[in-house]
Amino acid sequence: MNSIAVQITNFLKEYVPFNRLNTEELGEIASSIRVLNLEKNKTLFKINDPLHDSFYVVASGLVNLSIISDAEETILTKCHEGTIFGLRPFFAKNNYIMTAKAREESVVYAIPIAVFRPFVASNPDVLNLLLENFSVDKRNAGDNENFENNLISENSIFTGQQNGMQFFQNLSFNTNPLITSGNTVIKEVAQLMAENRMNNALICEKNIPVGIVTDMDMSSKIATGRFPISDSVDAIMSYPVITVSENVSLAEAQLMMLKHNVTHLCVTIDGSDKTEIKGIITEHDLILAQANNPGVLIKEIKRSQNASELKQIRRRLADIIQSSIQKNIPLTHISNIASEVNFAILKRAVEQSILELGSPPARFAWFSVGSQARKEQLLLTDQESFLVFEDVVPEKYKAVKDYFVELAQKTTAKLEKVGYVICPNGHIASNMIWCKSVSDWLKQFESWMKNPGEKNNQISSIFFDYEIIFGDQRIEEALNSIVFENTTNNTLLYDFLGNDALRTNSPLSFFKKFLVEEEGPFKDKFDIKTRALLPLIDGARMFTMSFGIKGINNTYVRFKQLAITDPKHAEIYLDCADAYLTLTKFRTLEGIKNDDNGQFINIEELSKIDREKLKNALAPMKELEDLIKHKFQLTQFS
Repeated sequence: MNSIAVQITNFLKEYVPFNRLNTEELGEIASSIRVLNLEKNKTLFKINDPLHDSFYVVASGLVNLSIISDAEETILTKCHEGTIFGLRPFFAKNNYIMTAKAREESVVYAIPIAVFRPFVASNPDVLNLLLENFSVDKRNAGDNENFENNLISENSIFTGQQNGMQFFQNLSFNTNPLITSGNTVIKEVAQLMAENRMNNALICEKNIPVGIVTDMDMSSKIATGRFPISDSVDAIMSYPVITVSENVSLAEAQLMMLKHNVTHLCVTIDGSDKTEIKGIITEHDLILAQANNPGVLIKEIKRSQNASELKQIRRRLADIIQSSIQKNIPLTHISNIASEVNFAILKRAVEQSILELGSPPARFAWFSVGSQARKEQLLLTDQESFLVFEDVVPEKYKAVKDYFVELAQKTTAKLEKVGYVICPNGHIASNMIWCKSVSDWLKQFESWMKNPGEKNNQISSIFFDYEIIFGDQRIEEALNSIVFENTTNNTLLYDFLGNDALRTNSPLSFFKKFLVEEEGPFKDKFDIKTRALLPLIDGARMFTMSFGIKGINNTYVRFKQLAITDPKHAEIYLDCADAYLTLTKFRTLEGIKNDDNGQFINIEELSKIDREKLKNALAPMKELEDLIKHKFQLTQFS
C-alpha cells in the first residue's frame, strides 16, 4: 500500500461506517479512491445532474448541501471533515435532488461505489448504517436540524440511532408479475412490458423462475443490435434469478441486491428457485419502503404543520404495525417502534399548539397516561393525559392556568383529529381538573394514595402509569418522588387496588367456556380488554409498585423484571408476560380487522387452534390472582 493509501486508510478508520471495516479492507478501498481538490464555490454535483459512480467523504474544508426553495438556494447542511455525502447512487437511479458546493477550499475523497459495494454486501452493519435514514421522499430534504453524526445523503441525515428497524421493516411488492416462457419472441415480451407498464418480465417453466428480462436488457442487448428482436427471450434473459421468501425485510432485500448487483428479486414460496413464484421486488419497492421507515416518519412528524399531516403519518404507522404483525415480527419490537412514533406525534401536537398560542408563561410538563404511557398503544384507542405547570405567585395563577387549559384544549383537539378519541372518563389535560400546578398535583396524588376509595369516580390506577411527553423533566421527578414515597408500607392503598383488580369477572366459566357479553351492542362477544388484559396490567403494576421498581411502565417488561426481583414466583410472572403478548396480539388483530379498538372478540370467528391459544393465555390469570391475595393479604374475594 502506497503512502497516500496509508494516509487515507488512517483517516477513514476514524469515521462511521469505515470503522466497522478492518485495516485490510480499508486499504483496498483507499487504493481506489480519487482525491479531489475543490476550489471555493466549486460545484461537485447539482440538482438534476446524472448520478456519479462514487460517493464522497470530506477530508478537509467544508461542503454545503443545498436545494432550491421558493426560488432561493437553501442550505440544508454543512459537511465538515469526515462527513459522508452523495450516497444517492447507492439507493436510487434518478438524478441528484441536491447541490453539493465547496464553501471553502476543500479536499474530498471520491469512493467508487463498485469498489465499496462488496464490502457493504458482506457487512450488514455497514449497510444498515448507510440505509438507516435514506428515503427518496423529497419531504425529507428539508431537515434543518443539527446532527452530530457524519453520514449524510442528499435526502436525509443519519441520526445514529442503531435499532435494526430495517431488518424488521416489511416490504410490499408486486404479487402479479409479468410471466412468460423462454421461447417467447423478444418483440412480444417487449410489447407486453409496454402494455402492462412494467420494466421486467419473469421467464418461467411451470411457474418456476428460470430467468428475468428487464428494460435494461432491452436497451443494452436489443437497442444496440447485439440480438435481433425476433430471437426468443431466453437469449437475453439474466439467470439464475435471485430469489427470496415473501417475508424478506427491507435490509435483507437491499443486501441481496447489493451482493448480487441486481435490481430485481423474485419472491418464491420458500425463497428458493425450486418453488413457485409469489411476486417480484424491484428497487422502486425498496424506495417506497424506505419512505415508510419509522425513522423517516418521525422526521416528517417533526416537520408537520397541522393535525391533517399528523393523521396521514399515523395511518402509515398503522400499515407498518399491520404488516409487521403479519410477518410475525416480535410484538415487543413492534410496540417499541409504535410507541416512538406515537410519542413523536403527541409531542408535535403540543409543539404545534404552542406555535399557535405563543410561548408558555411558565415551565410545564405534558404527561401521557395508560396504554400510551405503557408503550402498549398499537391501535387508535383513547387519549389520556394530564398537564402540570410550575408553581407561580397567587396573583398570576389564574392567567397561567387559563393559558395551559387553552393549550391543552388545542392539543387534545388536534389529537382527536389525528384519531385519538378523548377519554370518556374525562382523564384528559383539557379538563381543568387534570390541568394543575405542581403543588396541586402533589397534593392530589398524595390524597389518592393515602385515602384510596374516598372518591371512586376520581381515583384511577392508570395514574401510576404516566410518561412525560413534553416539558420539564424535573416536574416528572417531583411526581415520582411523591408516588414512590406513598407506595411504601401503604397497606390501605394495596388493599384498595388489589380488591379493585380482583373485582373483574373471570374470563372463563366453571366449564372452561368463554364468558361473553349477555346483552348490548357486543352481545355474544368476549371482552378481551376488561376480562383478560386489565387484570394482567393491574397485577403487574401493583407488584412493581410494591417492590419499588422504578422507571418501567410496560406490562410485559414489568413481568420480566418481577421474575428477576421475586425469583420465588418467577414462573408465574414469566407465564403472565407471555400471556400478555398473546392476548395483545389477539386484540390488535381484531382491531385491525374491524378498524376499531379490538376490545370485543367474536369467539365464533376464531379457528379451533386460535380458541385454544386464547384459552391457554388466560390460564396464568388464576395463579396471578392467588399471588395477589397472598402478597397483599386480601380476603374479600377469596
